[in-house]
Amino acid sequence: MIVWSIANQKGGVGKTTTTVTLAGLISERKKRVLLVDTDPHASLSTYLNFDSEQLPASLFDLFQLQTVNKDTVKPIILKTQYENIDLIPAHMSLATLDRVMGNRGGMGLVLKKALSALSDDYDYVLIDCPPILGVMMVNALAASHRILIPVQTEFLAMKGLERMMRTLQIMQKSRSSNFNLTIIPTMYDKRTRASLETLQELKIRYSDQVWASAVPIDTKFRDASLKHMPASFYAKNCRGVFAYKTLLTYLERLEQDEQA
Repeated sequence: MIVWSIANQKGGVGKTTTTVTLAGLISERKKRVLLVDTDPHASLSTYLNFDSEQLPASLFDLFQLQTVNKDTVKPIILKTQYENIDLIPAHMSLATLDRVMGNRGGMGLVLKKALSALSDDYDYVLIDCPPILGVMMVNALAASHRILIPVQTEFLAMKGLERMMRTLQIMQKSRSSNFNLTIIPTMYDKRTRASLETLQELKIRYSDQVWASAVPIDTKFRDASLKHMPASFYAKNCRGVFAYKTLLTYLERLEQDEQA
């Protein structure tokens, strides 16, 4: 089972879009995908047409379990309307975890233990992270083989990336975290100087870690979210989906090379 976290400490860079679009493409390859929404705002859950306030259980309940195993975790998982895509939804109560349970021993490894118990049930796990460093992001990073960092191709997003890279350096020093990372340029508009210069700067400063291409601005992503559909299902031939197909092939090749 391959676990990827989609993370950035800056909001609005395309984390949820990246998560859902990759999930749709992976599911079309007949692979089983589990999505995990770790953001109290529940953007991923909402995207997939779930009202987090009306659900019987959420990721918050995982952190209340006395014993974490397949039998206790499975009731928290929801089937989505899309074949091969399941979801552990978020709830606003996740925002209280740092205050209520942040000092409890082993809190940073709860999600890792839960996913290990589900390793036979899924081929991929994609974790949509909140834009702040706390218990939820620590859990996501500790559970992951690779961190995907969407970065909007504009100046302020570069500053956000610098903060994220410092966070990851801290996490890499922890024995519980052992991951690779890939920077994904997003919202690229070749007509603007800002996009062109930011993409060039990313390639110069992070040459070993940045994906060489970029996800373009595409209104089909917004339209797909309004329909609560992965973009690959809504507009499979649009340029944005084509970019994510290329990205997925690249990421799969990386995973194969690392396992060889």
